[in-house]
Amino acid sequence: MKKIILTGGGTAGHVTPNLALIPSLRERGYEIRYIGSYQGMEKKLIEDAGIPYSGISSGKLRRYFDLKNFSDPFRVIKGYEEACKLLKEFKPDVIFSKGGFVAVPVVMAARHRHIPTIIHESDMTPGLANKLCIPSAKKVCCNFPETLQYLPKDKAVLTGSPIRAELLKGDRLAGLQYAHLSAEKPVILVIGGSLGSVIVNQAVRSLLPRLLPDYQVVHICGKDHLDEALIGTARYVQYEYVDAPLKHLFAAADLVISRAGANSICEILALHKPNILIPLSAAASRGDQILNASSFAKQGFSTLLEEEAMTEDTLYQAISETYKNRSSFIHQMEQSHLINAVDTIIDLIEDCIP
Repeated sequence: MKKIILTGGGTAGHVTPNLALIPSLRERGYEIRYIGSYQGMEKKLIEDAGIPYSGISSGKLRRYFDLKNFSDPFRVIKGYEEACKLLKEFKPDVIFSKGGFVAVPVVMAARHRHIPTIIHESDMTPGLANKLCIPSAKKVCCNFPETLQYLPKDKAVLTGSPIRAELLKGDRLAGLQYAHLSAEKPVILVIGGSLGSVIVNQAVRSLLPRLLPDYQVVHICGKDHLDEALIGTARYVQYEYVDAPLKHLFAAADLVISRAGANSICEILALHKPNILIPLSAAASRGDQILNASSFAKQGFSTLLEEEAMTEDTLYQAISETYKNRSSFIHQMEQSHLINAVDTIIDLIEDCIP
């Protein structure tokens, strides 16, 4: 039986693409193990998927001064030693890494044991963890055409991001019923990322008096971000988090408002949903979401509304114009070839095995 180790952790974006690969890997007869951090969010997600999980020590590699910069290298070294031991025990044929700092010692250990590794970079420019891993990788997958210039030509492959197959099996009627909405008015689905976005939440809620006469709003606002004063508002429903029914809510949506995390926007692309992207500002990040959203806007997939430019009026205008021109956005997304990422990546994995 062929054996593979999946790795990656720290955020949902480092785990969900791995989860998307699991059904196809099982179909092709792979024995699968996962290496993540001791208690990272990836642990529960992977164990819930029925995949054996092993935790290793990991440390964050920072570009800024922090006292932990003096202790975390020792955690990375410990993680490397633990990864070497796990690879020796499991003897995988190939490693697939979705990134995050926990993946660094795994990829380094794979190089030491001459195990081929494929890594995936979600954002426009490689993050520090993947920069450290690229020299050890056989192939580097990416989501954006612009990313190719930052990668070694003999390793770079434009694949898109693996999308969970179940997300493509949503039912519009089931979504409307779940949210207790009707089919008479268009539905706006608002997603602020796995933890929610206070800024996006506030902007959408302040706009409700102007939106609700013409639209229905499903608002996934993040943990502890429910607004109790709005509970019971007609044509507006809010959730902290949605798991299995999310595919049905996507199917019911006529327009999506979202942050611009790479995996989230690739899911929107795969579903062909007209969308408005409000990327996390450069002041609060390394600016990767701005680059992601700019690429999608340039390709005609999305409307870009930068956080600094967002007001009630600009958000309302973006919603009105995007919905009015929805058929154009759908057409452009339908032309994209980045919607078969699972098959493309599985083929790359197979090519690594003699």
